[in-house]
Amino acid sequence: MRIGILGTGAMATTLGGAWVRAGHEVLVGGRDPGAAARAAAAAGAARSGTLADAAEFGEAVLVAVPAGAASRVVGALAAELTGRTVLDCTVPMAPGPDGPVVTTSGGPDSVAARLAAAAPGARVAKVFGICHESIWTLDRPAFDGAPLAVPFCTDDPAAAALVTELVSSMGCTPLPCGGLARAGLLESAAVLAIGIWWSGGEARHAFPAPALAPGAVDDEQL
Repeated sequence: MRIGILGTGAMATTLGGAWVRAGHEVLVGGRDPGAAARAAAAAGAARSGTLADAAEFGEAVLVAVPAGAASRVVGALAAELTGRTVLDCTVPMAPGPDGPVVTTSGGPDSVAARLAAAAPGARVAKVFGICHESIWTLDRPAFDGAPLAVPFCTDDPAAAALVTELVSSMGCTPLPCGGLARAGLLESAAVLAIGIWWSGGEARHAFPAPALAPGAVDDEQL
């Protein structure tokens, strides 16, 4: 798969590196040619270029810029992104009195929905935003004996198929979570988990499967 990356930060380099290891062709694009070249080298990608180069290069295009700038960046590239699958890994977050808070307005509003409005010809998927960038440095990440599950939201069947193929190629399990109207739930979940980690807690310990409880009964049987 050909994947363009918009951005030169940690998510760009770690996800780019994971995709290179999985056998995909990656081009990292940025406003600063030097930063783009350094990020491409860190990811092991063979190519770097401008943001427009990255948008035109990939059948999939990762948005790995700050959440507050994402819709502006994508809107400026709307023509180049037409017909492509846009992968939104951003987390709209700001400090709050009790920990990090979501900066979107809630409900169906999300960065992913804003990207879809900014580039109406693109196929947008919310994906790869739950895990810290360090997880993507692992080869075929697995925990407690199970491959990492990667949740995603999209309204587009072609985008869902591409995300499923891409996630599977990384040795992970695709986890469809509904359409873009639910993308805000993934963004909120990421912010909640980040707050727990920052406080010294472990988010995964808060979500045991109900089936693990002795004598558990499936909700559908109640």
